[in-house]
Amino acid sequence: MAEDSDLEKTEQASSKRLESAREEGDVPRSRELATVTVLFTAGMVLLMMGDHLNQALKKSMRAGLSFDRAVAYDPVVLLVKITDGIYNLLFAFAPFALTLLFVAIAAPVLIGGWVFSGKALAPQFGRLNPMKGLGNLFSSTSAIELIKSIAKTVLVAIVAYIVVSHDIEPILSLSLLPLQTSIAQVNSLMLTGFLSIVSALVFIAAIDVPYQLYHYANKLKMTKEEVRQESKESEGNPEIKARIRQQQREMARRRMMSEIPKADVVITNPTHYAVAIKYQDEGMSAPVVVAKGADAVALKIREIAADNKVLIIEAPKLARALYAHTELGDEIPAALYSAVAEVLAYVFQMRIFKKEGGYHPEVPKAIPVPDALDPHSLLPAASTVNNDLPDLGITA
Repeated sequence: MAEDSDLEKTEQASSKRLESAREEGDVPRSRELATVTVLFTAGMVLLMMGDHLNQALKKSMRAGLSFDRAVAYDPVVLLVKITDGIYNLLFAFAPFALTLLFVAIAAPVLIGGWVFSGKALAPQFGRLNPMKGLGNLFSSTSAIELIKSIAKTVLVAIVAYIVVSHDIEPILSLSLLPLQTSIAQVNSLMLTGFLSIVSALVFIAAIDVPYQLYHYANKLKMTKEEVRQESKESEGNPEIKARIRQQQREMARRRMMSEIPKADVVITNPTHYAVAIKYQDEGMSAPVVVAKGADAVALKIREIAADNKVLIIEAPKLARALYAHTELGDEIPAALYSAVAEVLAYVFQMRIFKKEGGYHPEVPKAIPVPDALDPHSLLPAASTVNNDLPDLGITA
């Protein structure tokens, strides 16, 4: 049952799925909205430019039906006259034609927006498959389109019948009216019928647009398995990402371990924490933490330090403070300058003692570490009972 639910398209399309469909030229479109937009624009333009177009037609008809003897017997003059008449008609109707052309191009993008996709123009030989064509012919989408066409035809027919039946008497009396009056009456009747039919088409478009948006969203729905697969592709496989993070941590740890032999001293807890510090008079304003770790990492730091004869000092409070408040490559906090200075002074004295001999340096006592920087000082007393370790000690 769980596998069946994973194969059902129940999830909304992701942004990546929508973008991929858009790149292929697949966006929601409503032919009904485009049709009604073009028709409505044509009606409005005719209403505003009707007189201008009417006068242009009259002028063209007068010029075409009147000619003198020279025109009748001279083909060149006749051709010029016809050319001028066509040019004048084209010039008069150009605004109307250009407006309809612009609206016809812009109307389809009222929903879905502009899309320029070469994939939609590429040949798709799968469409030549007759079996697939028959399947599309009898699909649910084709059935819905057929119902829409029938409904549109019936609605337009009903509206046309209502308009004609309402104006049947004025239509029958047109032959009894003077020419100019009958022409005006015909224009009025045509305008009324046109606007009524366009209104019916607006009703159809108002239903078709939400349906097309719903159909498009439903078509692009995804299964839960597809969502998981897309997430892996976009964000990366969690197992691979975890492996990469592990390798990055290993590389950072190896780099850190390689810095321990260059350290001046390793300060320990003595077993839970270890922090390696380095200081040079030139180029450093304060000691820098070159390595730090807890538990197993701390043990490894101590082993490498011992192998490379780096001095190890047990100072639990200072080690905890440094571990908690510094990162690799950071300078030590200003509040710990005094504490670290005592440790480094002892380290440098030990180096001189080993080279030149003389009086053995005294181990620093009561290293000043503010309680606010010690994480254990902020815990309840019961939790620190088992952490009462010696304050100081050294291991050469």
